[in-house]
Amino acid sequence: MATDPTQRYYRAPCPGCGAPVEFKSAQSTHAVCGYCQSTVVRSGDVLTRLGKMAELFDDHSPLQLMASGRIQLDGKDVPFTLIGRLQYKGDAGVWTEWAAFLNDGTLATLGEDNGAYVFTRPIDPGREMPAPERFRIGTTTAINGKPYSVAYTGQAQLISAQGELPKLPPLGQPFGMVELRSADGEVISIDYGHTPPNVERGKAVLLEDLQLQGLKDESAKDEKGRQFNCPHCGAPVQVQLSTSKSITCGSCASIISLDSGVGGELRSAEQDEPVQPLIPLGSKGQLQGVHWQVVGFQHRMGVEPGHGEDSEHFGWSEYLLYNQKRGFAFLVDSEEGWSMVRPTTGAPQMAATGRSATYMGTKYDLKYTYEAETTYVLGEFYWQVTRGQKTTNRDFASAKGLLSMEQSPNEITWSAGDKLSSDTVAKAFKLDDKKDVLKRDDPGPFVAKSGLGCGTIIIIAVVILILLILLSRCSSCDPRVENCSSSSSYRSSGGSYGGYSSGGSHK
Repeated sequence: MATDPTQRYYRAPCPGCGAPVEFKSAQSTHAVCGYCQSTVVRSGDVLTRLGKMAELFDDHSPLQLMASGRIQLDGKDVPFTLIGRLQYKGDAGVWTEWAAFLNDGTLATLGEDNGAYVFTRPIDPGREMPAPERFRIGTTTAINGKPYSVAYTGQAQLISAQGELPKLPPLGQPFGMVELRSADGEVISIDYGHTPPNVERGKAVLLEDLQLQGLKDESAKDEKGRQFNCPHCGAPVQVQLSTSKSITCGSCASIISLDSGVGGELRSAEQDEPVQPLIPLGSKGQLQGVHWQVVGFQHRMGVEPGHGEDSEHFGWSEYLLYNQKRGFAFLVDSEEGWSMVRPTTGAPQMAATGRSATYMGTKYDLKYTYEAETTYVLGEFYWQVTRGQKTTNRDFASAKGLLSMEQSPNEITWSAGDKLSSDTVAKAFKLDDKKDVLKRDDPGPFVAKSGLGCGTIIIIAVVILILLILLSRCSSCDPRVENCSSSSSYRSSGGSYGGYSSGGSHK
């Protein structure tokens, strides 16, 4: 165990069954008995039983109690041990927070959500926190003099816990949760399940960087009970990922909500106008040094706002990729080419004009603003996906990569990534026989717009002439099977740089 050998700890019999209950941290006030699941609270040397804790939701996490590791904090290599586990449920799904016991006797939190991890520590915000409803998505607030963007506001509730824990909110009782993010990748979580609210600050981490020991064996998951019959057509449907919130039937393509679990009442919605993914679901490939599996696919349509019937319509496809230790990523296929993006932990700083955004020291220039709508989905998704889901999007680009912002009523999601060549995609998924179908424009450096020279004006005149010729002819494009762009617009192609991610509503 990663702790100082002189650190004192407290042990007493469980008031429910008599089994020993240990408290390794002086900051821990609660624990869940590992034998009878009783929730006990410590007051001095006395343990009192509060009731029985609900069963844990099996999320097949590689983490477990007593796993130990090391993390860089304030320039020091600090050992820690996972001593407690809390599971929460919010609008966007279920996530886990692990109580990490540092060797100085203090507690930190390792947040885990769909394979993404954030390490945070409690801070003094320097002022009284306003009520959660006072925070507005997209606005800026300051904590200890540093600006943060409001990325999420919503409700959450504790659904289960395990091990040694700080003070717990009432089980099953909703409380406010607010997430703030900075331009340099920091995240602040404000938990209103405590009085005063618990405020923690931290950054995203990778499991391999934590040098973890004592992880679960990477054995195959027990999928027993993860199969059911489609409520629409009756065909068998197999759920592959335990965290999936939606899945489509392989026979009739109905979207099935898993909100109530596989054993609960299943709600479904029919889909027509099928779109066939070029990369089959289940395909495995290596991109950017990581092994991924394609678990989901969605086709989306975009339209530029404020132009009425003359607005440009364009389509693109997104493949949801999964890796056990890296979580989820999006492989995006648009007429502009292939790209791979992941949701960011921090919130890029957008200029007051909205024409640029800065993230991790890099400035990105605005390319497109549009409304996006999901028109077809296949596979499994870690958020509650529905056909017709809409977001407001802004795409930015720089010589270093891509940046995208998606905004829904209660969340802003930023995604960052890079363009990929079509050959890279074909090679990664062993699709050499589909090279021609996968072929897109080769990625090149993005250059911000500047003054128009004579050469540029000539090119524009030629392009306008070609467009006039094209407009005089009948054209056909079926958005059900390909990415379409309106021929009446100045833009030849579209496509989102980032996938929709309503998960991560807590760090």
